[in-house]
Amino acid sequence: MAECNHDCGSCNKEDCGIRKAPMNPKSNVKKVIGVVSGKGGVGKSSVTSMLAVLAMRMGKKVAILDADVTGPSIPTAFGLTEKALGNEEEIMPVITKTGIKTISVNSLLEDETDPVVWRGPVVGGVVEQFWSNVVWEDIDVMLVDMPPGTGDVALTVYQSLPVDGIVIVTSPQQLVGVIVEKAVKMAKMLDIPVLGIVENMSYFKCDECGKEHKIFGDSHIEEIASRYGVDKVAKIPMDPMLAARCDSGLIEFFEGDFLDELAKEIL
Repeated sequence: MAECNHDCGSCNKEDCGIRKAPMNPKSNVKKVIGVVSGKGGVGKSSVTSMLAVLAMRMGKKVAILDADVTGPSIPTAFGLTEKALGNEEEIMPVITKTGIKTISVNSLLEDETDPVVWRGPVVGGVVEQFWSNVVWEDIDVMLVDMPPGTGDVALTVYQSLPVDGIVIVTSPQQLVGVIVEKAVKMAKMLDIPVLGIVENMSYFKCDECGKEHKIFGDSHIEEIASRYGVDKVAKIPMDPMLAARCDSGLIEFFEGDFLDELAKEIL
């Protein structure tokens, strides 16, 4: 059997397991960055949203593909209530206030509170359709909000989409640090570069004394990043205003420079 050169365009195999999903002919996406986490509840969707907003502020044409099909959060963060329109072959993305193009399963459901009770292969097929059927047009950078963990959908994204690299989101707890290492190792197994690690809820800064309080204990993120050769680390404080922006659909107007250096590097 011939060795795979990862060039699907020159290959006639249909079942090799790494064939990339075809892009919509009306789309041209230059860079794809996945945002992942080893477990849920660490703020992955918030980080995805903020990186997209920062890219937009840098003058990029930006899109978000919400691959967290069973737990979609992107429409809520951007205050999107409009439904995606389309037909059997094409889907039009829903556009945010500042022009970020998005697609999410909540943009297709009649009632966004309806649960998505689908098995892994079906969810994976939806992610591929989001890539292939949505008319993205010209996009400089697409952020893919991945589901937590290292399961079926994460594997589908890595193998079906031309992912240029990933950003891993975590929180300071030691247990989460172990899970971060699993996410890093999965990416390396699939030859996906880890562009940076974001530690969310890293500390709380007191308004009165200005002191930083580490609510979840000391951070170990630099140690993990150094161990795996990841150069870029960002830390996001616990900020009630930031949480309020997400909950009220106003993430496009967030303030803070905690992700600026990471965004400049990867975007």
